[in-house]
Amino acid sequence: MSTLFSGGRIFDGMGSTLDDHAVLVEDQKIQRIAPQTEFSGFDGEVVDISGGTLLPGLIDCHVHLVYCGEADPGAKVMKLKPGQIVMRALANAQQSLSGGTTSLRDLGGRDFLEFAVRDACNSGEQFGPTIRAAGQIICMTGGHGNQHGRVADGPDEVVKAVREQVHAGSDVIKLMATGGVMTPGVNPEDAHYSENELRVGVEEGHRFHRTCASHAQGSAGILNAVRAGMDSIEHGIFMTDECVELMLSKGTYLVPTLSALLNILVNADQGIPEYVVEKTERIKDRHKESVLMFHRAGGKIAMGTDAGTPFNLHGKNQQELKYMVELGIPEKDALVSANANAADLLGMPDRGRIVEGAYADLLIVEGNPLEDISMVSDPGNHRRVIKNGIPVS
Repeated sequence: MSTLFSGGRIFDGMGSTLDDHAVLVEDQKIQRIAPQTEFSGFDGEVVDISGGTLLPGLIDCHVHLVYCGEADPGAKVMKLKPGQIVMRALANAQQSLSGGTTSLRDLGGRDFLEFAVRDACNSGEQFGPTIRAAGQIICMTGGHGNQHGRVADGPDEVVKAVREQVHAGSDVIKLMATGGVMTPGVNPEDAHYSENELRVGVEEGHRFHRTCASHAQGSAGILNAVRAGMDSIEHGIFMTDECVELMLSKGTYLVPTLSALLNILVNADQGIPEYVVEKTERIKDRHKESVLMFHRAGGKIAMGTDAGTPFNLHGKNQQELKYMVELGIPEKDALVSANANAADLLGMPDRGRIVEGAYADLLIVEGNPLEDISMVSDPGNHRRVIKNGIPVS
């Protein structure tokens, strides 16, 4: 089946736009991009995008599919049976797809249960986004996420933990460089793993062709993680000039997850544990400053939401773009962070961009999101989501 998208603006996901062009999709992929006049006489399905914009589907580089945005997500999941966890993870993945997120990266689940959802969606057994998954987070004794992560201390144990993730089928290795907001009794500013512990973990992950992501909020932990060779820094709350310069020199991505803190702040009186609210209030301004500092320096940003954390809902992933623009990041840069940049971080060169040969993961929206980001961040302005050439909505 062939489908031609024509009549409106095309944003290629890499920063450029095309007018008076059309996109031909066949067999799940983009076959041809050319001036509309080239397709006169086309007798297949034609989708008119007049008055709107065709762009790549969004990519969220940081979600937790087993959590549903409850006030205390971890406590909720502890009460569920394995089958229930799998079913909620599938529902969350499909909600994200319906909201325009055609690919995502899960950065920490429960007992590898989310792998069943990843495999079903990626194989086509279930209709859902393309998924990359980390499996268990790896943390130190008493570290952030220790209630459900793989606890490992010292270089040898970290290497073993990475090998366990690889053996289980992980696509990406997640190492916890600092404390965090959602774990009681830990300080987000504190460095947890040493640089050497992180380095051996990254080297082992890279040896088996896995990318490596680090939860890193405090500046010392950010520096440890970047020096260790991490591919992405998640959150990056207490950035310094030294952190920024080092990340720029090494090409390290920042995944800001603005949605995580903002959704806690606006729902602080809805049953969220008090220690979570207290830490969020303490770090909120520094987080915004750090993200903007990194962007202004020309750093590579990939969109991520931390969906699943309190009141941070799957299917509303696209709101991260609004938060980025409100912070002062231009609309074009915000969109690129959710398209080509995110695809490159996830190792998906054939997604996140409208180019010939790429998979037809597409989003059609009203108006021009390069001038008004709400055309993407508000699902009410979405006309259609397409996954591998198949309409979702």
